[in-house]
Amino acid sequence: MMIHEVTAMAGKYKQRKRIGRGVGSGNGKTSGRGHKGAGSRRGNSRLAQFEGGQMPFFRRMPKFGFTNANFKIHFWIVNLAAIIDHPDFKSGGVVNQASLIKAGLVRDESRNLKILGDLPEGVDSLKVKFDVTANRITGPARKLIEDAGGKVDELGTRRDRVRGIDRNSDDQTPKNLTKKLKKQDWHRKRDEAFARGEVLKPKK
Repeated sequence: MMIHEVTAMAGKYKQRKRIGRGVGSGNGKTSGRGHKGAGSRRGNSRLAQFEGGQMPFFRRMPKFGFTNANFKIHFWIVNLAAIIDHPDFKSGGVVNQASLIKAGLVRDESRNLKILGDLPEGVDSLKVKFDVTANRITGPARKLIEDAGGKVDELGTRRDRVRGIDRNSDDQTPKNLTKKLKKQDWHRKRDEAFARGEVLKPKK
């Protein structure tokens, strides 16, 4: 075959590899699988990066860089169902981290407190008033507490306070823009200006 004979059809119809057709074919007897071992058995598969059991290349590489995993916010989670079922809160009252620790529903103050709005089966509303203070309170929980005449004070987490988010306000947009949020805000304004046919240039 010459180079001028190579066309789009060249290699289009490759003859399949016929195995198990006698030793003379080169792929008979063990059909290219070799003797014994996991690879000779049916159903065998292994990852492309498997190195035969030695320490893989990825695990030999030094780890470096930055991750936000260390700054993940952990919560103590308490459901309204657990609160109303507890004898200390049968007639309502103040619900905060201290009272929940005393009741045994929260271990300690090492984490932020989050109140969820799940109720016991067959119960669709609260019958007593609660004065709840927590770092986070879900929307359904807030509605149930306020509909029963109670009060909600959502303190927010450290991240909320740094970003200037008031969790008790209807407007929960960040007031203290970080570098990343400022960049996102600028891109939003630039896209709005572009839609109007204007060009927004960054400030120097």
